[in-house]
Amino acid sequence: MRYLLILFILVSCSAEHHLNKAIKKGYKCEEVSDTIRITSIDSFPVIVNNEIQWTKYITEKDTVVIFKNHYIPRTRWEKKIEYKLKRDTIRQIQKVEIAKYKSEKKSKANIWLFVIGFGLGIFTRYLLKYAQKAL
Repeated sequence: MRYLLILFILVSCSAEHHLNKAIKKGYKCEEVSDTIRITSIDSFPVIVNNEIQWTKYITEKDTVVIFKNHYIPRTRWEKKIEYKLKRDTIRQIQKVEIAKYKSEKKSKANIWLFVIGFGLGIFTRYLLKYAQKAL
């Protein structure tokens, strides 16, 4: 059993092997550093001529901040899903635009029908009044 465990450890892949494999496929890890200046203001009392005076003391410190940027390339599967999402959103936007266009088009036609109907109603009322006077 021990020999099998030792053999398994010796034969298995190392972390360096997996890192080299990822680098070949496009993995990038960059260390970026930035310097930040920190200013702190302290004040403390000083006795001068039997009076207490506050004195400001300004200190500045430089601090280096290091952070890592990882770039992991997308797989074919992730690219395919991203493409499908973009395609579906474009289709949804098209459907919304078509619905807006159709609603605007219908509302203008309905307004004209209303105006024509209103005009015909007033005209027929006028004709009925004129017909009653003539009888």
